[in-house]
Amino acid sequence: MEPKPIDLRHLDHERVIGVYLVETPEGLALFDCGPRTCVPVLVDGLRDRGVELADVDHLLLSHIHLDHAGAAGTLARMNPGLRVHVSEIGAPHLVDPARLIVSARRLYGDDLDRLWQEPEPVPAENVRATGDRVAGLDCFPASGHASHHVCYVDGDTVYAGDAAGVRILPQRSILPAAPPPDIDLEAWTHTIERIEARRPSALALAHFGAVRDIDDHLARLRETLAHWADGVRTASEDEWIAATRAELAEAEGADAAEHAQRAAPLDQSYAGLARYWRKRAEAA
Repeated sequence: MEPKPIDLRHLDHERVIGVYLVETPEGLALFDCGPRTCVPVLVDGLRDRGVELADVDHLLLSHIHLDHAGAAGTLARMNPGLRVHVSEIGAPHLVDPARLIVSARRLYGDDLDRLWQEPEPVPAENVRATGDRVAGLDCFPASGHASHHVCYVDGDTVYAGDAAGVRILPQRSILPAAPPPDIDLEAWTHTIERIEARRPSALALAHFGAVRDIDDHLARLRETLAHWADGVRTASEDEWIAATRAELAEAEGADAAEHAQRAAPLDQSYAGLARYWRKRAEAA
């Protein structure tokens, strides 16, 4: 199946959050599901593809951030047979999302309800911890953006979640979204190498679209991640955000730059990268 995202039209904006319908050897799957706020749009998007939610056998989660997995509990209640696949690290937080909600409240405050809504628990019997194979597809750990991130491989397509960055196609700019709490630059570099080793012809990004210029994309992701991390190390939050916003606007135009930041807010990336450097300093 050609990787073509279902646009969840988050907050009525196009091309911010996408999920993918995947035909696996073990039945129909959904790669990521978006937040609870987008469930009606997701159901309609499936129907536009001739699929009812009850027809979906598997939910393949890249990681448990609310823009990717916030609707998982709701979908499992709507489709009790849904098998929800997630990393072993992430699984307990789907079953009991209390700590996830506290962390999200810390990041979003009262805006959490408008943006995502609180996730409902996924029944434990629906949850499957990922291994090397999931629903007949290859699966591999992809930490860096998050410690609990995994990618799935269907033929020559890597369903990359946020491991390959944010790029609102047809834009060229890549935003290595780096929210707290567990950004790890060394792990992210290893993840990029794992993706390269697969030699894919497509990277299915949640934000937003299927990348085809793989070598160039991954080279620029690596370069931008290093550039952002170095900038955060030497600049204040206001200085770094202003400089990065200006770079994006110069490359894509002001409107396109603002669009990209809906998927990857710069203040969150500053916070995540600053925390990474702070933890490194404390460890040293």
